[in-house]
Amino acid sequence: MRLILKVVAGAVLILALVAAGAIARVFLNAATPAHPVGFQEVTVADAQDKPLHVAIWYPTNSPPGRSLIGLSAQMVANEGAVVGNDLPVILISHGNGGLAFSHSDTALALASAGFVVAAVTHTGDNADDQSYVGTPRWLTDRPRHIHIVLDYMLSAWPAHRQLDAARIGVFGYSAGGFTALVSIGGVPDLARLGAQCKAQPEFGCTLWPQLPTVSLPATAWVHDGRVKAAVIAAPGYGFAFEPAGLSQVTAAIQLWNGVDDRKVPYPTNEAVVRRLLPVPPEYHAVPGAAHFSFLAPCPSWLLPVICSDAAGFDRTAFHRDFNRSVVVFFQARLSPK
Repeated sequence: MRLILKVVAGAVLILALVAAGAIARVFLNAATPAHPVGFQEVTVADAQDKPLHVAIWYPTNSPPGRSLIGLSAQMVANEGAVVGNDLPVILISHGNGGLAFSHSDTALALASAGFVVAAVTHTGDNADDQSYVGTPRWLTDRPRHIHIVLDYMLSAWPAHRQLDAARIGVFGYSAGGFTALVSIGGVPDLARLGAQCKAQPEFGCTLWPQLPTVSLPATAWVHDGRVKAAVIAAPGYGFAFEPAGLSQVTAAIQLWNGVDDRKVPYPTNEAVVRRLLPVPPEYHAVPGAAHFSFLAPCPSWLLPVICSDAAGFDRTAFHRDFNRSVVVFFQARLSPK
């Protein structure tokens, strides 16, 4: 018996050492931006719900250090000074079950290029709390969160006087792409989710046991005219904007989809968005990319479902190009007047 216990204890120790070594490698290989980036986390009051958790990246001249942010490490200055004036702002909306850190590498690239980036964890639809999923509030609250965070950044954030309220953008992925489309003027019809479930049961309808059977009034959706440009990656529920739910959108849009995305099929999502937008977006189809390929690169051994890609697809290499394109788009569309 003692021998068995010793063997088990030895195996546990070896596994612990291997795990510690793997985590140490992640920490030591921290992403280093081209220009210094500061980082902080804040809570923002929501008069209708629990406070919102927001992660903020921004230009700084403070000395950086290694920080574990989400599933990756970055060289950032925690609580460093905010440097610059008339800084443009980008809001980030994560996908279903995500977190404020889901697009940390894109946020880092934007902050290194001179943007202030505020990424919110959506109440009721995040990795720790799925309580709103399947109810109308799951989707109606998301653009409301974006509006609240932008209000906070422009009026209450300690460095708000260093921001340019005329240079605001939004980045949205999956359900966050839907969020971004609503924020810039889109009016969806949630009743179409139920209809889509009947027509395409494999769509993932088990997530939504309480789908609305009637349309919500247009007043249920919060828009924000301050947002002038949007990057939208693998947007979900594009079909909900039929037949004319995007007719009032005027913001410039960069639209992305993965050619191998099976979770958000192109014909019922990106294709619908492209067709309904009054002005054609800057469109990118990424060969070999699946749905989770737009999430920040992370170790496949840590969370295989979201961190792994198909053989031959290099997420890290793709994100170098992806982040560069996102930065260039926002620089062009949110240039100083």
